[in-house]
Amino acid sequence: MRVMIAEDSAILRDGLAALLTRRGHEVVGAVGDATALVAAVTALAEGTGETKGSETAKGTGLPDVAVVDVRMPPTFRDEGLRAALELRARFPELGVLLFSQYVETRFAAQLLAGGARGVGYLLKDRVADVGDFLAALERIADGQTVLDPEVVTQLLGASRSDGGLGRLSAREREVLELMAQGRSNGAIAEHLVLTYGAVEKHVTSIFTKLDLAPDAGDHRRVLAVLRYLELDR
Repeated sequence: MRVMIAEDSAILRDGLAALLTRRGHEVVGAVGDATALVAAVTALAEGTGETKGSETAKGTGLPDVAVVDVRMPPTFRDEGLRAALELRARFPELGVLLFSQYVETRFAAQLLAGGARGVGYLLKDRVADVGDFLAALERIADGQTVLDPEVVTQLLGASRSDGGLGRLSAREREVLELMAQGRSNGAIAEHLVLTYGAVEKHVTSIFTKLDLAPDAGDHRRVLAVLRYLELDR
């Protein structure tokens, strides 16, 4: 397999690279943040094969699979998962293994939606056997889906209790997050570099997906923000 690694811990990043290389796989890149991951995979896919800085992508051609930590710089919340979503949208054939200490349900469901092939989510603390890890990676590269049972449990729990937030797209989540910060549609448009009309469409879609019908007695914007804040606690 040709493998890309995105892991902010230098020790774990180098350890994974050494393990995969010893087992005969080609590590085409090892980066420490989500921005570098997107740049490196794009460079490989487009045939340039190199990125700026000390961490470079080797060769050309899309990797078979990317091993991605969920929480990465700068905020250590969900940068890796967001990057994985972006890459899968651009390169659907790219296998992705989320490899983390945490289950991040806010966007993981989107990555796994629609019968996603070639996707996995394993928890670092629950992988006790190197052979099992490598077998999971090979299955993902082959187009299969591999999920830790704990990940499944938490995703199912979130889907039952997220109040509809799981239906929102990544962009709609960004818009709702800015709404929760008290920003107007105009301010959101400026922050996300969108037109005012585009933001209005996103807001309307948010109301629809959250089942917030027009009602003279309730302010839908406030209700949407309350639902977001309730889940984010």
